[in-house]
Amino acid sequence: MSKVVVITGGARGIGLATARACKAKGGTVVIGDVDESAVKAAGEELGVTALPLDVTSRESFETFLAEAEVAHGPVDVLVNNAGIMPIGPVTGESDADARRCLDINVHGVMLGTKLALDRMRPRGRGHVVNIASLAGLLPTPGLALYNASKAAVVAFTEAARLETLGSGVHVSAVLPSFTDTELIAGTSSPRGQRNCEPGDVADAVVAVVGRPRAQVVVPARLGVPTRLGQLFPERVREAVMRTYRLDKVFLDWDHEARRSYDARIRG
Repeated sequence: MSKVVVITGGARGIGLATARACKAKGGTVVIGDVDESAVKAAGEELGVTALPLDVTSRESFETFLAEAEVAHGPVDVLVNNAGIMPIGPVTGESDADARRCLDINVHGVMLGTKLALDRMRPRGRGHVVNIASLAGLLPTPGLALYNASKAAVVAFTEAARLETLGSGVHVSAVLPSFTDTELIAGTSSPRGQRNCEPGDVADAVVAVVGRPRAQVVVPARLGVPTRLGQLFPERVREAVMRTYRLDKVFLDWDHEARRSYDARIRG
């Protein structure tokens, strides 16, 4: 992978794992994050360029991409990874949480995609990879806000992909299932399911950059069942949800174990 890869939300979790995987494949990596001290430490650990980035700010995002290109040349791949996941009953979600979640998860992805396409399309090459989620396809109690944000990312990514057909630029979505990062702190896994590791998602990103596709589900074995499940009658879908305890996972959680993450995403 002799490409310049820039990654948002690169200080931890999936973003950090993706940076590590891309570098291991020979990519030139730049990571950005709103947590300046964390991204600096991550950059020093990996030996990659690390820059401050607020994905909700056009000025910040433009500066991030411009500085990456000054340092390493034209950006070949943008991985829009930055995101937050508030959980809890829909009536308990504050207006502030809703605005912040949509601003980061949706508008941040839209902004990054637009800015990257402005650079890539004139060159006739490039790839935008948006980290969505299976939550964008599978509405779940206690996850309504996050579901809405990731459904928007799935739809936006596909529309952008179709718009760039034949341009030499690719747009893809990667849809992870439960992944062992801070986003699921304090929650339990669905019954009978083993969580993904950040490295599993990172490997999927590397794979889709190597062979562009519209969507990639992680783990791959959930791809077909997820899409078939959307065709089931509502009572069957509800029964499946209860069987895997998805009706409880985000409504019955360890508040103390999640306290640090909740405080951080609320600034």
